[in-house]
Amino acid sequence: MCSARSRDVGDPTRSTGRPSGELLVADNDGLSIAYRAWGPRTQVGGRAALVFIHGWAQSHRAWGGPLLAGLATGRRVIAMDLRGHGASGIPELGEYPSAHFTSRHFAGDVQAVLEAEGLQDPSRSGGYVLIGWSYGGLVACDHLRAVQDGGGVGGDSNTGTAGLRGLVLVGAITGIGRDSLGGQVGSAMRRALPDALSEQTPVAVRALASFGSAMVPADRADLGATSQLLFGTSLATPPAVRRALFTRSADNDGTLAALSAPALVIHGTADTVVDIASARHNASVLGDVRTHWWEGVGHAPFLADPQRFAAEIEEFLVELDSAVVS
Repeated sequence: MCSARSRDVGDPTRSTGRPSGELLVADNDGLSIAYRAWGPRTQVGGRAALVFIHGWAQSHRAWGGPLLAGLATGRRVIAMDLRGHGASGIPELGEYPSAHFTSRHFAGDVQAVLEAEGLQDPSRSGGYVLIGWSYGGLVACDHLRAVQDGGGVGGDSNTGTAGLRGLVLVGAITGIGRDSLGGQVGSAMRRALPDALSEQTPVAVRALASFGSAMVPADRADLGATSQLLFGTSLATPPAVRRALFTRSADNDGTLAALSAPALVIHGTADTVVDIASARHNASVLGDVRTHWWEGVGHAPFLADPQRFAAEIEEFLVELDSAVVS
């Protein structure tokens, strides 16, 4: 069961205008789901809150605090940590860790954050936009599937997603499994597995180091600190958690096809983690969709060019906000 409370864990930089934001905690059936938040809790002019969901073996820090703080002008921006990642709690894994990382669990985690932020009632807020990167796209679909089935936030009789104002997929998968067209991975991901899941430190270090170069190109010396952050975050994610995320299968073509809210797909043409074929497939399934293909860019467009990324998100939000006004 989700709890609708949030708890400030005492971040020393409480001002929502600072890049670090506020560190808060939601509760999903006793498991702490951490997230950072920027901007006003009360939405200005019906503006939707933004909910960022990171990828496999990462955390909310991957997005970059300045990017998130910059988007929080007159709207709430939230970046959550997946269960077992970052500052979120780790379930008692036991003999079968995968039992704690199902679609139902991830959907509940997203809902816990939405409820803690008061976004479950679209009549009292501006609703929300889900922004999923990499595995975060699959988690966004977990949430969409739950609410379309009547078990989530802001449900209605048609789509079950009355509170959802938009969906953004960034270098994202929406399915997982050998035959999933929305989950086609690239050469870097295939090379990293299964070694990146190993309990043996030298094996995991080699695999994760090579995988990291697919997110931050080696020739971007200006992103050296960011590259080390991502690498360290991957290693800090317990091997059992890294493995558990790959033990399920899912196909969300029907979920995306049923979505009436506008969608935006952003994907680098040189992404070797998630093949661009996944993005093209997802775009073909979505109804109301716009696409931005970043020529020559890899798996993390928001790191390659944060200003361009923010501009494309803002352009999408202007469209959503104008629809409310009209």
